[in-house]
Amino acid sequence: MATKPPPDSRSDGPAAGAAEGPAAGTAEGPAAGAAEGPAAGTAAGSRWLSDEEQLTWRAYLHASTLLEDHLDRQLQRDAGMPHTYYGLLVQLSQAPGRRMRMTELAMDAKITRSRLSHAIARLEKNGWVSRENCPSDKRGQYAVLTPDGMEVLERTAPGHVAAVRQALFDRLSPEQVGQLGEIMRVMAEGLQPTGTDADLPWLR
Repeated sequence: MATKPPPDSRSDGPAAGAAEGPAAGTAEGPAAGAAEGPAAGTAAGSRWLSDEEQLTWRAYLHASTLLEDHLDRQLQRDAGMPHTYYGLLVQLSQAPGRRMRMTELAMDAKITRSRLSHAIARLEKNGWVSRENCPSDKRGQYAVLTPDGMEVLERTAPGHVAAVRQALFDRLSPEQVGQLGEIMRVMAEGLQPTGTDADLPWLR
């Protein structure tokens, strides 16, 4: 895209195997290698996944892991940066003045503040982002997209969009695209409770 790259396509999912229950067709306990659950037969009454749920969950884990790897490899090849860094540049490019408070950027990126600080330091070293102090908050900082960062983004975006289309949208019907969007919105809303005590990445 020539002037303003599209919203980031990243879809952060849970770690592989993070919620697996028993193997399909069993009810005693989790499958070998599952990340959660006691040994077979020791947790009667646990709400294990049904056969269909297990197959769907594993399909989601496999697809999301492969998709993230596909996008990371494309961005490393074309721009020398991981998908997370590309997403930060996209968010800054769409913000007023191409700048955002670090706290807001962490929230939008759905990452911890320490992870954001590390990413911004790397982007700053490349000359793609700069940091500025916030005049109204001595402890606050802005992340600012530099002209070089915008140039990298504009150069990289067409290949990234092509990779997203090839991996995802070209394989789905318009109806499936709508269904997938609705499913992801429902999941995101459930995983992002309101309240200052919520255990969310950008609050850590």
